[in-house]
Amino acid sequence: MALGKDSLAVPGDEWEVAGRRFRSRLIVGTGRYKSLEETAAAIEASGAEIVTVAVRRVNLSDPGAPMLQDFVPPSRYTYLPNTAGCHTARDAVRTLRLAREAGGWNLVKLEVLGPPPFLYPDMAATFEAAEALIADGFEVMVYCADDPVAAKKLEEMGCVAIMPLGAPIGSGMGITNPYMIGAIKRQAKVPVLVDAGIGTASEAAVAMELGCDAVLLNSAIAHAADPVRMATAMRFAVQAGREAFLAGRMQRNYAADPSSPLSGTIR
Repeated sequence: MALGKDSLAVPGDEWEVAGRRFRSRLIVGTGRYKSLEETAAAIEASGAEIVTVAVRRVNLSDPGAPMLQDFVPPSRYTYLPNTAGCHTARDAVRTLRLAREAGGWNLVKLEVLGPPPFLYPDMAATFEAAEALIADGFEVMVYCADDPVAAKKLEEMGCVAIMPLGAPIGSGMGITNPYMIGAIKRQAKVPVLVDAGIGTASEAAVAMELGCDAVLLNSAIAHAADPVRMATAMRFAVQAGREAFLAGRMQRNYAADPSSPLSGTIR
């Protein structure tokens, strides 16, 4: 059965970034799929309203070749240009300036990666690029290390959302440091999104149970044996995790607490 785009949203539970409001708390990427047709089908199944676009890797301007816009229309989805593949602040800033010239996009995702094999966020270069982009009028959602000190500095600089990694990009290892993710969220006054490392639906739910505002992922869907079905699973998982966070989980206890009371039982 096809689900309406907002059928899983909690009424009145929208989230906001840079003055824009969204119902879906799942953001998905547009790369790594077998075809643009598969890309479109998976994004539809995910219920996402925001899609990330790797400006250096996706055709956005050559009408002589298949274009992403023909399959994932900007009239329906909010495009979030990102700097995937950038390893210097200079390249990241240049990439997003070109994206703004090409499509008028001002809300962007900044990521500056360190060297292989981990591609961990290069935080010195990230600070440098963020400073330049904010000064140039961009609204910067920033990918960063799971470091509460660095995350707070990026917020104080003017970044509109903080996006700590769950694990290295494309690793599928899940949330490797939930304690620091939780700490980042507790101190933040802007949205916090887990970005990178999630491999399956239960891990997306964990991110939301920590109180994060949203989850961003790509490889977990695109590399699944059935991307469309995995996109649906992620959609349900993000909603379930959000519901659990709002419900407030029971306290952990080292001793048993039977659900059926012992007093008043027949002996």
